[in-house]
Amino acid sequence: MFTDKARIIVSSGKGGDGHVSFRREKYVPAGGPDGGDGGKGGDVVFVIDEGLNTLTDFRHVRKYAAQNGEDGKKKRMAGKQGRDMVIKVPEGTVIREANSGKVIVDMSGDMRRYVLLRGGRGGNGNMHYATSTMQAPKYAQPGQPSRTLELLLELKMIADVGLVGFPNVGKSTLLSMSSNAKPRIANYHFTTLQPILGVVDLEDAPGFVMADIPGLIEGAADGAGLGHEFLAHLERTRILIHVVDAAGSEGRDPIEDIMAINRELARYKIDLSSRKQIIAANKCDLIQESEEAGEKNPIDEIRAYCEPLGIEVFPISAATGQGVKELLYHCSSVLAQMPSDIMTYEQEYDPELELAEDTDPFTVSYDAKAKEYIVEGPRIERMLGYTNLESEKGFVFFQKFLVDNGIIDELKRLGCKEGDFVRLYGHGFEFYD
Repeated sequence: MFTDKARIIVSSGKGGDGHVSFRREKYVPAGGPDGGDGGKGGDVVFVIDEGLNTLTDFRHVRKYAAQNGEDGKKKRMAGKQGRDMVIKVPEGTVIREANSGKVIVDMSGDMRRYVLLRGGRGGNGNMHYATSTMQAPKYAQPGQPSRTLELLLELKMIADVGLVGFPNVGKSTLLSMSSNAKPRIANYHFTTLQPILGVVDLEDAPGFVMADIPGLIEGAADGAGLGHEFLAHLERTRILIHVVDAAGSEGRDPIEDIMAINRELARYKIDLSSRKQIIAANKCDLIQESEEAGEKNPIDEIRAYCEPLGIEVFPISAATGQGVKELLYHCSSVLAQMPSDIMTYEQEYDPELELAEDTDPFTVSYDAKAKEYIVEGPRIERMLGYTNLESEKGFVFFQKFLVDNGIIDELKRLGCKEGDFVRLYGHGFEFYD
């Protein structure tokens, strides 16, 4: 089954905690601290897999987590680093932050591998905190926490040429005659329900990739039918081959069809009507039969409408192959004169910045009922997690932290004076300037 959208949740690995231990050996009565460091948590990494062309696998597995780092050990032994979570996606996958819809990375062009979430750093063991005055530190640093993001994956096909047009005008037949693709072909509407890629190989001319986009209908730009999903696959194409039933074999007017499809292309969120467009006036073998009966040639009417707009018209018969080679060689020639860079989406959301810690390091408020000042914030909570306030060194570090981070100044600004009570999570103390 072809799937071009998926919503998943990814988590990096937590850093391992530093270890608290002391060297205990015979004849070494005071060996000192020997707690090792925690290991780094695993990263979440996206890579392009050339063998994939759908996001179907993500329909069955929605949560992906890297391995946590191992805690530190005694004898100064560091914990092992957590394994990375490597997620394979097809080329052309755009990864967005699910809630905002902002682009994180476009897995196209030169972007073959991207570290989306980095694992947490491991915490320092207590061996790092020994000093001449504090020779037996009983605290260690916890590892950094893991981070989690919900993502929206969107596959936008990478093709040089896109085939557009109403249902049952011969797009699939043209693709099968022109390339190595073998789409399902039948004489009823919406035979093609998913985009299909084919490689066009030409003698003495550069080949290209062509995509058959399922038939559009009026209102496609507003999402009628599967309009948005179909139009999204045209965003990277450089040329549009607009296939029309020139013979009007189903009672439709080809010029009205051209106008209707171009209205939908223009109304899409990215104006696709400005793309280089070529009209493939298909089923011309049926027109010849009509001419023999004395009817007008509609190819002349299509040319009279399109050529003043700068749109070239190629009469073809996808069923018999008539005119197909001329159309393909013309596309190759036009592509050779166009920039070859793949259109990519710029980053709008950087997880490293958006999920960065300490963007709001602390808040200070006054609880009039309890008559105490309250200091909170993730940075403070982490600091208290690896600081032993019962030790002299730990309490000195704690005081310096309050000064260096402006917490003392903020307390004074709110009117805190000597003797007032200050609470930080589970800890409380009287304020002294």
